[in-house]
Amino acid sequence: MPGTIGPKCRLCRREGMKLFLKGERCESAKCSFVKRDYPPGMHTWRRGKVSDYALQLREKQKAKRFYGVRERQFRRFFAEAERLPGNTGENLLSMLERRLDNVVCRAGFAISRGEGRQLVAHGHVTVNGKKVDVPSFLCKPGDLIGIRDKKKNLERVKARLARRGRSVPSWLQVEPEAVRVKVLANPTREEISLPVQEQLIVEFCSR
Repeated sequence: MPGTIGPKCRLCRREGMKLFLKGERCESAKCSFVKRDYPPGMHTWRRGKVSDYALQLREKQKAKRFYGVRERQFRRFFAEAERLPGNTGENLLSMLERRLDNVVCRAGFAISRGEGRQLVAHGHVTVNGKKVDVPSFLCKPGDLIGIRDKKKNLERVKARLARRGRSVPSWLQVEPEAVRVKVLANPTREEISLPVQEQLIVEFCSR
């Protein structure tokens, strides 16, 4: 089941930021958020006092929609982050960032997390030489993520790597010739580019 259903550009406009849900379109002048950087809807958006609950909800929705996870799955990640030592908000973002579909996208094998999720779900991705078709699989330091040896898949991924625009995060090491990526370490908060206030997410989910 896909992470998001319906018009994706409306989600970017609702959250007031680019969520990069449509790959190359998000980088072009055709991006709906560039054309209409205001929330969707037929009525004029009214600006007024925003409650603490609304602020917390919006931060949670940004993270959930950015990584393309459903509410129940997001809650499971939060429950696991609470059990881990350290800052719960940072643990949560680190776990979401280490999802296999996100790693495939961050490495440049796919132009969006949706395409990365499709690659994984269709059985085209391997972890340490073994096929993994679960997009929510959590990668750990030392894992080698590659593409199964099929000519069509390799050619498509190599084309993605050749025109990759965004840089690869420092916690990943991409080997373009071998078409694989190595996880060097768990990502720290400074290495996660998502502009959210994770403490507000923690406050919302702890209600």
